[in-house]
Amino acid sequence: MTAPQQTPHEWSREALLSKAQRYAEEMLSHPRESWQFAFWSSLALELLARAALAKVSPALLADPKDWNNLYFALGNAPTAQKFSPRSIDISVVFAHLQSILPGFTPGMESFGIVHMGRRNEELHSGSTPFDSVKSSAWLPTYYQSAEVLLASLAETLESLVGPDEAEVATALIAAANDASAKAVTKTIEAHKTVWVQKTPGEQKKLQLQATLWATKQAGHRVTCPACSSDSLVVGAPVAPPTQTLDGDEITETQYFLPSRFECVACGLKIGQLSQLHAVGLADTYKSTIVYDAAEYYRTNDPYEDFEPDFNEP
Repeated sequence: MTAPQQTPHEWSREALLSKAQRYAEEMLSHPRESWQFAFWSSLALELLARAALAKVSPALLADPKDWNNLYFALGNAPTAQKFSPRSIDISVVFAHLQSILPGFTPGMESFGIVHMGRRNEELHSGSTPFDSVKSSAWLPTYYQSAEVLLASLAETLESLVGPDEAEVATALIAAANDASAKAVTKTIEAHKTVWVQKTPGEQKKLQLQATLWATKQAGHRVTCPACSSDSLVVGAPVAPPTQTLDGDEITETQYFLPSRFECVACGLKIGQLSQLHAVGLADTYKSTIVYDAAEYYRTNDPYEDFEPDFNEP
């Protein structure tokens, strides 16, 4: 007979990390540009930060205003009436981690406070703060912070978000850390200088050609940072496609991380994720294809173009 396992303390490293993983799984079930993705990311980050502090000692999570909180954090059951354990605010958690963990920088602390602020605004007001924030503006720093917190727990990004997303996260972190990528702004300014020297007629003709080109090519249409024409980013998928059935139609959706940009109007080309991140073009994009259900599930028949043979005995 297997002996029952003791349930971990709710302020323990194990319990908090497990719940962070649960919230991260929910985060990844939503598109990256959706408010739900950002919202669940904030919940996962808070629990991850608390787990990192609990790894040092759960006592550090106790609100010092009542000694019973510390008593509870040490694994005891306070006898005070109507007692409900209270932990310190997440801003204090981040401040403690910035002092304790060498890799948890002041920038990460500031990011965490801002991200939690948006979360609180989402929960406690009628505003929708996550709707107006692109993932490229916060996701690299988010994964940088998570990586440091996980390392303090002897864990990796893969343990939080799985191998596929961990690979994407590593690419985003590397892109954000590439200081040399900011030099791409000089390239953009050079193309912009050439563009403004063209006559309005030439610009209009090139923009019409660019719109037609972008419509016919595979990729995600964006606005060129040099000439404001229709242009494209293309990239690699970050997850397998998902299918949904609606009547006689199947919609297949897949998300891509950009790796290359091109504008045929002004000739600007950008070929690195880090450079795309530096100019705000690194947001994941969605590809949607609608199939007829019969066409989607039909198997390839090598003899389907042959007439039936009615002469067989």
